[in-house]
Amino acid sequence: MKHTHPLPGDIGLTQISGVTGRLIRFGQWINGDGFADYEHAFLVLPGDRLLEAEPGGARIRQLTEYDGSDVLYVCPKRLTEQQREGVCAAADRYVGVPYSFLDYAAIATHRFHLPVPGLRRYVASTRHMICSQLVDQCYQDAGVHLFADGRWPGYVTPMALYTLLAS
Repeated sequence: MKHTHPLPGDIGLTQISGVTGRLIRFGQWINGDGFADYEHAFLVLPGDRLLEAEPGGARIRQLTEYDGSDVLYVCPKRLTEQQREGVCAAADRYVGVPYSFLDYAAIATHRFHLPVPGLRRYVASTRHMICSQLVDQCYQDAGVHLFADGRWPGYVTPMALYTLLAS
């Protein structure tokens, strides 16, 4: 479900420019998302704040950081107020969690069915996350499972969130 005004618990999807954005686009392409329009996901929190994964570690920022940016806000249909509160409450647990570009490679390794010992555990780890994994994990912690397709925990990109919730 798409929103024009963000609510706590919504997921913001946006583009990233420059080299970082191109690297993420490439990572998503390797993972079967094509050269997608959205390279970044963040979680909207109460008080006009957000949680996002960044190379320096996950942090809480002001939502106004994205004023003037093209952001699409989405959430699952029939998300209750209690579920929204649970998703937002989970956010504090992940402040400071390191970002991991290697997660894109791990996700691709799984996509190509390469037999790597410990891969599932690595992808599911909450000790390092890309932005979409962080958002998905907050939902899981609140008991809201976004994907019902049997995918591994942590096997999620920003475009996977777009495809599930906005298309």
